[in-house]
Amino acid sequence: MRNLCLLGATGSIGQSTLNIVDQHPDRFRITALSAFQQVDKLIALCVRYQPKFACIVDETLLDSLATGLKNAGIKTEAIAGKQALDDMAFEASSDTVIAAIVGAAGVSSTLRAVSAGKRILLANKETVVLAGKLLMKALQESGAELFPIDSEHNAIYQCLPNSKIDQSVRKLILTASGGPFLGKTREMLREVTAEQACKHPKWSMGRKISVDSATLMNKGLEVIEAHHLFNTPAQQIEVVIHPQSIVHSLVDYVDGSVLAQLGMPDMRTAIAYGLSYPERINCNVPALSLTDIGNLQFQKPDTATFPCLKLAYQAIEKSGNAPAILNAANEVAVEQFLQGKIPFLAISEVIENTLSTVAWEPDDNLAVLLASDAHARQRANEFITKIKHL
Repeated sequence: MRNLCLLGATGSIGQSTLNIVDQHPDRFRITALSAFQQVDKLIALCVRYQPKFACIVDETLLDSLATGLKNAGIKTEAIAGKQALDDMAFEASSDTVIAAIVGAAGVSSTLRAVSAGKRILLANKETVVLAGKLLMKALQESGAELFPIDSEHNAIYQCLPNSKIDQSVRKLILTASGGPFLGKTREMLREVTAEQACKHPKWSMGRKISVDSATLMNKGLEVIEAHHLFNTPAQQIEVVIHPQSIVHSLVDYVDGSVLAQLGMPDMRTAIAYGLSYPERINCNVPALSLTDIGNLQFQKPDTATFPCLKLAYQAIEKSGNAPAILNAANEVAVEQFLQGKIPFLAISEVIENTLSTVAWEPDDNLAVLLASDAHARQRANEFITKIKHL
């Protein structure tokens, strides 16, 4: 029986995880849940799963959470705030932490879970992007297990012997669906809306990651993630557009062999792999039929139309705090786009400007990286204010 701490329980990864838990109540028990502000949903989940702890990150909602749990007649302890979230991730009642909080907000709690030596199912790619060097060092020191549960890195993990890179690997190939705007020109993208950007053709995801997919920044962040997780230089990480989202990623070996992991586009496959490893369990993902699919297509990414991918490679080359700056600027720009305050094409402009104007710092100290994150957000907002008045 695995005892699970689910950080980000109300999001898409959280809901997919709970779906697997429901299918295998003999294998998995929920001991802790968190949400940012969706207190009613968190209370409902607590009624259903009876965890030891429930954390609402927005401290102003603690009374609402505590009252709701009391009225429901359950013994779940209500806690609130970022420090409480970190402590819950570290706390001994869970042996497995699903890190599914979106954005830089999930970094601290993920690192705390790693320091406790737990099994980590990592959906929060920003932890690796912002603090990849620190994360990998913490994993070595604590003996924690890390299972990436985004489909691409999970695929690479499955295609590597002993899940490690060695000299037999020529390159890693990350596939990208291309998002909802694949094939469009920059002129065609000038007036696209947040609603259009969030309509992903293959995957069911949250709004922020859907926009990242539309700009190809999601793939850029995944390149940075692969760089750290698999200790691989950026020049040995290739991105290929694959609209069908059936081949999730590939490993190219020096003998000419290429191993790929295929499956239907459903996050439950990667989550179930991380939860049950080294076993495999049924999670009701539809079986893949290659004859029904018929054709699989691959093409090079268009970085002139979608420059965010190129900016991610530049951030790896600059190293230090550059990936943290990139990520912070992207989070600010995407949120402004989702609110209708900047156009789609301005997202990459905000990121490029911020990346070129925030001072470089080394990446061996979390406080420095978080300060860079804050500074980058400030500069991004300043640039957005400037372009609004043009």
